[in-house]
Amino acid sequence: MRNFVTVLIGKTVRTVARLRGGGSALPGLVVERIDPGFLARALGRLPHGVVAVSGTNGKTTTTKMIVEMLEAQGLRVFTNRTGSNFSRGVVAAVIQEGDMRGRLDADIAVLELDEAHAVHFVKQIKPRITLLLNVLRDQLDRFGEIDTTARLLHSIAESTTELLVVNREDALVRQIGERFASTLDVRSFGLSAELLATFPSDADLHRREELLATEDLGPADVTLVGIGDHEGTFLMDGEEFTTGLELEGLYNTFNAAAALALVRAVLGGPTFPRDERPDNAQLIEALSRVRPAFGRGERLLLDGQPFDLVLVKNPSGFRLALASFAAPGVAAMIAINDNYADGRDMSWLWDVDFTSLAESGVDTVTGVRAWDMALRLEHDDVPVARVEEDLSAALAGFRERTPGQPRRVYCTYTAMLALRKELSTLTDVEDIW
Repeated sequence: MRNFVTVLIGKTVRTVARLRGGGSALPGLVVERIDPGFLARALGRLPHGVVAVSGTNGKTTTTKMIVEMLEAQGLRVFTNRTGSNFSRGVVAAVIQEGDMRGRLDADIAVLELDEAHAVHFVKQIKPRITLLLNVLRDQLDRFGEIDTTARLLHSIAESTTELLVVNREDALVRQIGERFASTLDVRSFGLSAELLATFPSDADLHRREELLATEDLGPADVTLVGIGDHEGTFLMDGEEFTTGLELEGLYNTFNAAAALALVRAVLGGPTFPRDERPDNAQLIEALSRVRPAFGRGERLLLDGQPFDLVLVKNPSGFRLALASFAAPGVAAMIAINDNYADGRDMSWLWDVDFTSLAESGVDTVTGVRAWDMALRLEHDDVPVARVEEDLSAALAGFRERTPGQPRRVYCTYTAMLALRKELSTLTDVEDIW
């Protein structure tokens, strides 16, 4: 009866919020207040437990890859599809997808968790398996320096009950794995030596020599050994597998290695009979069909031309985004906000090299911090045609000035959401994954 009342209230709040255009996490906030134990009861029933995915970059896309690969193996997967990665967002997803008694039609939960709020989540629900992606300088106003973020991820690992998957090439994340090697099954994903310079960690970017390991780090469970145009080559169990990818951006190819390592860990666990476990070729086939998550290299069609949305939120991510997409022949817009979800401190923009945009230039710079972005581009001799703080007006002008051209927008999180909403009135925009 308690679950029924909680779910009834949650679903009512969700209906009212949707009618008023409210946020997807509001039902979760209400349910957390009236029934703090609801989430633990709902997720505690799942036969294969909870998988947590956290880190600075790549959570949404990596979670999507994991979910779709597991679903390809016949598993019923519950996840926070809106990307609302606070505990209230997970509660809201349970309210939306569960029945009136709070029961989920799922075998396993795969949840993207914000680094800070995951610490509160794992006090309620201990994940069976955790994937830690990276520690990069992001939202410094919120987290302080990267050592704080590393401590948050350490807390998540500390609450994990069975298995931990870590990024071998990120020194801070690797160290977390080393600390728990005696109590957890620790696995890793990594890069071949030839690709290390393509995917710099924060230690690489800022020459933190004390963190740059020179010794042999040992083999990873999955290693990215080759990249091409929408293509990746992965080393698993001594064999290389090359596949085409629907995903956009070099960074998502490395995220794919993380997803493969996690899925292999889930399906190789004791709850799955050995004769039912898929081989690597099956996983690669499922990976090849995964499309980008919303705003993460998402491609729309506007006025008969491609329109790409590329999320950027820290120096490493912006550098890889610029390296992933050729500038010539594509009209560019940059949209920079500094709302809470973006991070207030935009000083990281000065750590990005924008010279690859110098020849083609940028048609429009927009968002709350448009003039800061324009100043940064000026220092790299990147010509900017228009500066317009209002996102709606900027998009209209960008569209008017660039007919017949492919278009690309590099945008922070809240700018991306606002632009998607505006674009949904102009073209087909997929519902938020």
